[in-house]
Order: sequence, then structure tokens, then C-alpha cells
Amino acid sequence: MPLYLAEMMANKNWIRPGVGARMACALLLLAVSCCCSPVRALADERSALSDFSGSYPALAAAGTRSFTLKGVPGDPLNLAFVGSEGDLLRLMAKAGWFPADPITLRSSLRITMDSIVRRPYVDAPVSSLYVAGRKQDLAFEQPAAANPSKRHHVRFWRIDAPGPAQWMAAATYDTSIGLSRANGHVTDHVTHHISADIDAERDKLLADLRRVGGVTIDWVDDFQPVREGRNGGGDPFHTDGRLALVAIAATPAP
Repeated sequence: MPLYLAEMMANKNWIRPGVGARMACALLLLAVSCCCSPVRALADERSALSDFSGSYPALAAAGTRSFTLKGVPGDPLNLAFVGSEGDLLRLMAKAGWFPADPITLRSSLRITMDSIVRRPYVDAPVSSLYVAGRKQDLAFEQPAAANPSKRHHVRFWRIDAPGPAQWMAAATYDTSIGLSRANGHVTDHVTHHISADIDAERDKLLADLRRVGGVTIDWVDDFQPVREGRNGGGDPFHTDGRLALVAIAATPAP
């Protein structure tokens, strides 16, 4: 109970017939509310993850991280989507995000040359990461500079579940191209390095989706158990631990 309430209730001189009784009841209710509201807030936060697991068990079972082909934890998952592939493709196109090219010898040579000469490559390929043993089904990006070394990008994994299509996603911002790190040592593997603030990229994508409309966004608190760490390329990251759950409005049948 706040100290000022305890002092007032201990002082009997302030109680007068009629008014004092009503005030005492009001102060008692206020004291109970002040003491119990933090507990209620914590219960709501805990139930958010429980509600998510109950409503979307397949998404919850997919885990909280992507992985490299060698099983090293990769980028954290920070978004989930519910909606058909067609609606997802249309939504991302309206929001100004480009589908990434597949990784081929030609696309790999192009992204290398375009990075060197600082030439845009709006649909440059992204490396493969895995969720539940399968690589991303879709990937989108937005250029953020005159060359492909800096870009916004997001990967999507289709999660097997009954009903409307469900997706887990990881949005990160690429800041440069360089050699990856493993166990603190530089390797010979060339990769994009990401910004440590992965929440900023999650929120940037959400802002683009809000701008074009047709989505409902909810939040799952405490989704990520690891708030600071490193991805498969050795890049540090930090997060508030929240997962954005995006429901896409279905396109009416013609």
C-alpha cells in the first residue's frame, strides 16, 4: 500500500460521519487496486504466450530461431503471419517489398559485382536458413542504398497446419557484406552482416504493412527466451522478445 494511504488511514481525525466512511471505502479500494495491478499485468503478459500456443500450436511448435544448414542458431523469428500465399504475395508487393532471386551462380556473381561497383540489385538473393528442417519458402527485400550490401529483408517459412496458411518469419537489416564468424574466428564464408537491432526491422515491415492496410496485428509478449545473442554469421542481436502476429485479410473471390 502507498505510504500516504497508510498514514491517512492510521489517522482517525480525518474520519467524519458519512463523508469519512465513504472516503475510507474509496481509499481502501484504491489501495487494493494499487497493490494488485502489477500482479494482474504480469499475469496478462504470461497468458499472451499461452494464448498464442493454444490458438496456433503449429506456429508455437516451430520454435523461436532459424538455423543454418549445419544446425547453428541463425536469425531469431520475430513475426508470424496467417493468410494464403497469394494474399501474402499481394500484400508484400503493395508494401513495396520485392521477391528475392534464387541463389544461382549468375545471381551470386551479380550481387558480388553490384556490391563492388555500388549498383542497385533490388531482388538480390538471400542465403538459406532453416526452420523445422526446411529452408525459407519465400523471401522479400527492399534496397536501402545504391548497392546490395545494405537492404531490408525478411524470410518466410510455411508451417504445416490445418485451416488458413500459417507462416513464421524473420526480418533483419543487412548493413554490409563480409566474412562470417564462427566461435569468434573469421571464416572463409561470405555473408551479409545484420544490424543488432532486429526489432527495428520488424517494426519497419509492420509500418509498411499498416500503411497499405488489410492486416490486423497482435503481439505475443515474451516469445523470445534469448534477448541478446549472435546469429549464424556471428553477428550480435538484441530484442524485446515480442512476436508480431499478422492476420492478412483474405482477397474476395471474383
